[in-house]
Amino acid sequence: MLKKLLSVVAAVSFSWLASAAELRPDHPDTYTVKRGDTLWDISSKFLKSPWNWPEIWQANPQVENPHLIYPGDVLSLIYIDGKPMLVPLSGPRIRREPLAEAIKPILLSEVQQFLDRPRLLTEAEWKAAPYIVGLEENRLRGMNAQLAYIRQLNDGVVGARFAIARPTMVYRDVPAKYPWDSENRVRRADDWRNEKSKTLAGGANWLWRDWIFEKNTRVLGYELLEIGTAEIVEYGDPGTAYVRYVDQEIKAGDVLLPINSKPFDLEFMPRAPKSVPENSRILAFTDAFNAAGSKQVVVISKGSADGIENGHTFSIYTLGDTIRDTVKYGNDSADLRLVFNPKKALVKLPDEFVGHVMVFRTFENISYGLLMDGIKPVHLGDRLQMPIE
Repeated sequence: MLKKLLSVVAAVSFSWLASAAELRPDHPDTYTVKRGDTLWDISSKFLKSPWNWPEIWQANPQVENPHLIYPGDVLSLIYIDGKPMLVPLSGPRIRREPLAEAIKPILLSEVQQFLDRPRLLTEAEWKAAPYIVGLEENRLRGMNAQLAYIRQLNDGVVGARFAIARPTMVYRDVPAKYPWDSENRVRRADDWRNEKSKTLAGGANWLWRDWIFEKNTRVLGYELLEIGTAEIVEYGDPGTAYVRYVDQEIKAGDVLLPINSKPFDLEFMPRAPKSVPENSRILAFTDAFNAAGSKQVVVISKGSADGIENGHTFSIYTLGDTIRDTVKYGNDSADLRLVFNPKKALVKLPDEFVGHVMVFRTFENISYGLLMDGIKPVHLGDRLQMPIE
């Protein structure tokens, strides 16, 4: 078993035991570490299963104080007691490089903006959140150094600062097939811009089945994206806030949230989970419409309540197509063999592997993940499984 796992802060030693993962048949004998490399990148050059690196990178017992891996280091694959290990060709030496230059498991820059900007509120938190009802001079949009008027602002300290956030998505647990189905459930992401048409007051298409559907629907969370900060200058109904900074125009309907002081994980250790929650899916994209690729962020339909943790790595599979067996049945829709069972000519192809996703931020019911690699585009509804080679 492992003696020690090295964190991102401590970087990683430059040797491993490969008993937990199999070497790639085309692995190099040596490798020169480059700026911008990650442990995932380096591991993928030697291992069939790069997500296993937390299990196999460990302190070299031949080195009392293992050095960190830095750009320029040359790693060589050798065998000690029949076990493959990576060691530096130059041997131990005193390091003068700053710790920040050490190689990380993944590049933090890939997910930095998603560590603090997305917020997920419960239904009660959303309904109670202070919101912008108007802007100075009755403007439709506002920017820095302007005033915004706030409702539902509880009394507090003048000068208190809040984050300005914009609603983006609503995540729900809904009946899978029928509005009254309470047994079979799926999770769904709804664009906030479509929510206005779902109120009783403005819903001309509100029918009894919609009412039943809503009764059987559970809100998993309201997603909002932080877009700026504001400072309270006067309390009341409405109160007044001074917009200190925004990175896009604000408008009525944006909300004020407490500044998020919760520390975020800055150490991401890609690893296989013990199991995959049933019906885990790609629920939404953060910066794509129809498909996403490597180094993009996706929303996963499971969260901490389902056992999902930061670093869990999954394989992604897209649903296999259903096609007609034209070899056996041809294209003739009048085939007498299909009169009583036309579905007999249909064949469901196997689901196809499209890439890996690593979780880097979790909420109770959903998670955010980084697409680590991919051989095909990832689509909404693609399912997650245990990672494969």
